[in-house]
Amino acid sequence: MPVRSSGDLLADRRYAWAEAALAEGDAGAAADLAAQVLELAPGYGPAWLLLGRARAADSGTRGQAAEAFRAALALDPDDALGAGLHLAELGEAPAAAISPAYVRALFDGYAGRFERHLVEGLGYCGPALIRDALVRVAGAEARFGPALDLGCGTGLMARALDGLVGPLVGIDLSPGMLAEARRTGLYARLHEGDLRTALTGEPPDSAGLAVAADVFIYLREIGPVLREVARVLAPGGLFAFTVQGHPGERGVVLGADGRYAHGIASVRADAAAAGFAVALLEPAEIRRQNGVGVPGWLVVLAR
Repeated sequence: MPVRSSGDLLADRRYAWAEAALAEGDAGAAADLAAQVLELAPGYGPAWLLLGRARAADSGTRGQAAEAFRAALALDPDDALGAGLHLAELGEAPAAAISPAYVRALFDGYAGRFERHLVEGLGYCGPALIRDALVRVAGAEARFGPALDLGCGTGLMARALDGLVGPLVGIDLSPGMLAEARRTGLYARLHEGDLRTALTGEPPDSAGLAVAADVFIYLREIGPVLREVARVLAPGGLFAFTVQGHPGERGVVLGADGRYAHGIASVRADAAAAGFAVALLEPAEIRRQNGVGVPGWLVVLAR
């Protein structure tokens, strides 16, 4: 993601050198240069984050990395830099390791190349999986009325739903992603914000369908979103989504890929608590990471 300037030209130059040193595998030099940046600009959060990354990459200084990450978090309480994820890697995760501000910043910087990387690089097929599941559950001739695309991104899901839905509302944290989605012309409305807050603004019983493709990997707790979706859906409405899985049945795991994986028994429990019945639940490879399929679940719930 883009890194703002420290306001000091010399500090910015040394910061660039520190990043280059870390990329080349010289963690010691990167840490020394990051420390020099902080002597010039002690309030520069990205340098604290870089210092933490350099320390974490060196077995001799790994124990000091958390201190630097906590300093970055103190300067950036919303955590757009993602210090919480680095603390999680050290076993010191805050309550919500993946912050909305981090997701927003990540995808704002990613929007222009998002689709190519996701589809070509990661073999992403979430929207196609969801469309196929909806056809299997509701029938080939089924047509849904107003629909919600949660975490709509650039509009890949809207393209997959073409011909199945009426007016489509997209919700996403990232203005950059929403700008790309707007260009598709497939959305009746687009809303910038987190899912739960955006859903509270939707009238009850107002949608026939909601979808969330590869969105819950950024949410530790999905129960509150499920409850809001249940409120917004009309009786008989469907909610189709994918989740990343882990070997256990219950709980949530923050993986080495910086994504949340949900135990399927916990997903079932959250769905039942929200008033949903399970219409379809099956294992699915939701994308590929480093050439290996990422295990997950394809879920369709009925209100």
